[in-house]
Amino acid sequence: MLNQIQAVLFDMDGVLYRGRQVLGGVHELLALLDARGVGYACITNNASMTPAEYEAKLGAMGIAMPARSVVTSAIATGRFLRGAYPRGTRVFIVGMLGLREALLADGYFVEDHAAPELVVQGADFALTYATLRQATLLIRQGARYIATNPDRTFPSEEGLIPGAGAIMAALVAATDVEPTVIGKPAPAMFHVAAELLGASPATTLVIGDRLDTDIAGAIAAAMPSVLVLTGVSTREEAERGPVRPDLIFADLPALLAAWRS
Repeated sequence: MLNQIQAVLFDMDGVLYRGRQVLGGVHELLALLDARGVGYACITNNASMTPAEYEAKLGAMGIAMPARSVVTSAIATGRFLRGAYPRGTRVFIVGMLGLREALLADGYFVEDHAAPELVVQGADFALTYATLRQATLLIRQGARYIATNPDRTFPSEEGLIPGAGAIMAALVAATDVEPTVIGKPAPAMFHVAAELLGASPATTLVIGDRLDTDIAGAIAAAMPSVLVLTGVSTREEAERGPVRPDLIFADLPALLAAWRS
């Protein structure tokens, strides 16, 4: 299977690094992909940071990953919506800099607090009741509701805090409207990233550490998948649960050895 791969989508935390520590095999695997002409990108549901900020974060850990190769759920949402709505579409944003930049930086979408066509929601660490109230009213008035990702919690240095999915739960409870979700495990984000790399789903490999987001999303997007056991999910969960990756490796060095052979 590995020899048929033309592009790779990496999850980051738990695959390339854990905390501030680079995981083994990262540099060697990226070098192998470069040598074989296999394109790659990172995909993350975290829309609180911009791709440029991720480039700096990865660079500080010695991982050379240009901003154009980082696809956040905000970037995926922006590209998805550009394919579905014309320039000048009015949007109300519940989110942070990463989402605002993805939607507004090039002027394609127009911010509108009164009568938008879309309410686009991500994580917002400065969320107010006034923002929730306005988003609720706009969705109830007919604006289409888009969510960047369904992650209920967000890992911070202090512990788990409310994520985009927690805000989504509040808006769903207040509006009785289920949003269109772009980020993992929905297939839209995977398809956007593969399109950016010029690869078909069948030849795009997803490498992740979570069954419920990375592997479930790969299956939904009809992409082959590898689970590495350096993050959240265990081998037992992968072998006995309903979400089954195509391959399981202890870590990236084990995957690298299999790919070389």
